[in-house]
Amino acid sequence: MACGWHQAVLMTLPKTILVPTDFGEASAAALSYASRLAKKLGADVVVLHAFEIPFVGFPDGAMVASAEITSRILDGAKIGLDKALAAHAGDGVPMRSLVRQGDAWKTILDTAVEVSAGMIVMGTHGRKGLPRALIGSVAEKVVRTSPVPVLTVHTGESV
Repeated sequence: MACGWHQAVLMTLPKTILVPTDFGEASAAALSYASRLAKKLGADVVVLHAFEIPFVGFPDGAMVASAEITSRILDGAKIGLDKALAAHAGDGVPMRSLVRQGDAWKTILDTAVEVSAGMIVMGTHGRKGLPRALIGSVAEKVVRTSPVPVLTVHTGESV
């Protein structure tokens, strides 16, 4: 029988791990880590790709992507997710994928609630200085605002 603190820790271990992906190297490393973690915990993995519809502003108006471009984005995302899941098909971990439209960090948090994720495992590029200031950090926003634990995996980390 587990002692009190050990039992409390066991009760809070995640049953679902959310892994956001941009299909880059850091995301692949995060998915590999999450798959191994999920196997040890008996958890499921949900792989999410969030995208925004391209929008271009002009002085006289704006241009939003056509339905055809949006469809191509969705098709590409589904192909990428299928490849990511196929790469881990032999891991013995239940995995499924989702594609959602919206601001990445907000969509990640909304999806974590939607799928009852107990943890988010995500890749980070580790940008510093001006590149980070210009591009922003999805991982940083998720870490700061997530209602569940977030584990970040850096590109090139030994996982």
